[in-house]
Amino acid sequence: MIEQREKIQEAVSFIRTKTSEEYPVGIVLGTGLGALAKEIDIDFSLDYGDIPYFPISTVETHHGKLIFGTLAGKKVVAMQGRFHFYEGYSMHQIVFPIRVMKLLGVKTLGITNACGGLNPGFSKGDIMLIDDHINMLGGNPLIGPNDPEVGPRFPDMCAPYSPRILQLAEKIALENQIKVQRGVYVALSGPCLETRAEYRMLRTLGADVVGMSTVPEVIAAVHQGTEVFGMSIITDECFPDNLQAVSIEEIIEVSNQAEPKMTTIFKNVVAGL
Repeated sequence: MIEQREKIQEAVSFIRTKTSEEYPVGIVLGTGLGALAKEIDIDFSLDYGDIPYFPISTVETHHGKLIFGTLAGKKVVAMQGRFHFYEGYSMHQIVFPIRVMKLLGVKTLGITNACGGLNPGFSKGDIMLIDDHINMLGGNPLIGPNDPEVGPRFPDMCAPYSPRILQLAEKIALENQIKVQRGVYVALSGPCLETRAEYRMLRTLGADVVGMSTVPEVIAAVHQGTEVFGMSIITDECFPDNLQAVSIEEIIEVSNQAEPKMTTIFKNVVAGL
């Protein structure tokens, strides 16, 4: 963990050669959701490859930039492109940017993703506010020696997604006449989509949606004392008794169609922090 801390500090030191600003809001943009970056009044951006020890996204639909600017009157740092377990990265590498954000002043982290709907009451194109998660990735970013300067050995996870911000987001959605769902996100490693039997199992376990990201970043954020807000766009319906094949192109198309609604909620949440 000490070696990891030194790498984090080196990345932060490099970024501090570009800016001395504090950025209280961090954003992680998921599959097909990079257009939210267009809403940011950008001061500057950095390619991941230029930042010491930063991973590089290998997913074609993910850009690889760290964006610094202003959104809804707040200074933000946004990841345009995230990292996944299925890309071969370790859990520590996946959450490396979250650790860096903390040292740039981030106190609240907003995370977005595209996911599959398991709850039969949900529909393709719906937006879900994440109020809990199930970790089925087969790993955890806190495994290994703990650095007490970063966070506790055994962080509590009774409310990983801020109840305060969830309430704010629901109020904003109502005011803007945007339908939102609220539920549990389960993360599996991917990259293949799940089988009918797996979808049935996940629903039985209490999951409302399924994806391949988000959970490691949230665990790291909670560990370091960062408040978390999460939103999902449901891009396909994973109902085992009526399952249809889906392509990444279809997933991105649905994400793009639903993104304006998510952007409205997200911008207003940031304004209300």
